[in-house]
Amino acid sequence: MSALAKTEANTNKKTNKPKSRRRFAREFLLQGIYQWKVAGGTADFIEKQIRESDGFKHADAKHFSQVLHGVLEHVEELEKHIQPSLDRPLNELSPVEMAILLLSTYELAYHAEIPYRAIINEAIELARSYGGSDGYKYVNGVLDKIAAQIRSAEIEAQKPGN
Repeated sequence: MSALAKTEANTNKKTNKPKSRRRFAREFLLQGIYQWKVAGGTADFIEKQIRESDGFKHADAKHFSQVLHGVLEHVEELEKHIQPSLDRPLNELSPVEMAILLLSTYELAYHAEIPYRAIINEAIELARSYGGSDGYKYVNGVLDKIAAQIRSAEIEAQKPGN
């Protein structure tokens, strides 16, 4: 890979800033959850495969491992949060959208230290990069509804006058 290609792969095209370790982790998480959704496999097997990928050294490995195992362990609970916010059955979502929603819903539910807006913004960027042409709009709308349920206290605290 040329130096230019490496720089482009490690740069957020929208802001022209280097991607964060957390962004890399989320991209690999999307890949891992997508793989699980399409082909199955255990979290340990998927994690081992992805850790061997080019570029994984740039990812936040701890976050990657924690979220991958957490999503696959809590998938039924996460789907119960997601389904009421959808306009169609879960099985009609694209595997990419579903993977992004699982990843983001897990972070909303289990990572209170990450601001909900950051989680939603990262999900939108993943959907823009890897999803269908308008998938990011759908992901944004669904996550806004989920965040209102899971992070209601955080959202209320950020309203003017509070």
